[in-house]
Amino acid sequence: MSALAPTPLYRQLLPARFDDLPPTVRALHERVGFHRYHGKVEVERGHGVLSCLCAWATRLPAEGRGTIDVEIDSTLHRERWARIINGRAMRSRLWASDGLLCERLGLVTFGFRLDVEALGSGHAVVWRVAKVRALGVPLPRRWFDGVVAREYERDHRYRFDVNAAMPWIGRLVHYRGWLDVG
Repeated sequence: MSALAPTPLYRQLLPARFDDLPPTVRALHERVGFHRYHGKVEVERGHGVLSCLCAWATRLPAEGRGTIDVEIDSTLHRERWARIINGRAMRSRLWASDGLLCERLGLVTFGFRLDVEALGSGHAVVWRVAKVRALGVPLPRRWFDGVVAREYERDHRYRFDVNAAMPWIGRLVHYRGWLDVG
């Protein structure tokens, strides 16, 4: 009896909509094993004390423009990501739980609800926060209404746009760019 091939996280979480995604988005999320992608990124950061503290706790990238390398190591149940921006790595672990894409970034674990939405002439994956725990302590979800990420395709390139802001704190980070996904 042969072992079944693993079902990638996005296909698990978007079973009815995964095939609606643009080719570069599907390709990035359906590959199993280790893969590295190269591109460009622009990062804007908040500058207040609380914004900087939150960014440190989640290991968010520094402000600037430059290159990005994304390394994804995908196994049966988990993925490890390293987003290397201008030589500095932002590492995270991802897994599926209770219908959410969970991501551990530094001291914080997020549970994201993934949706597929129309964007221009195609579709985008949209990440929205459904739950958050910092050092194991649950935080009010409404604090994270200003955190949203989109993955889409434009000009045959995988694109990402991640914006994180919180009430009373303001912008934590806004990073956007592209990756070559061959």
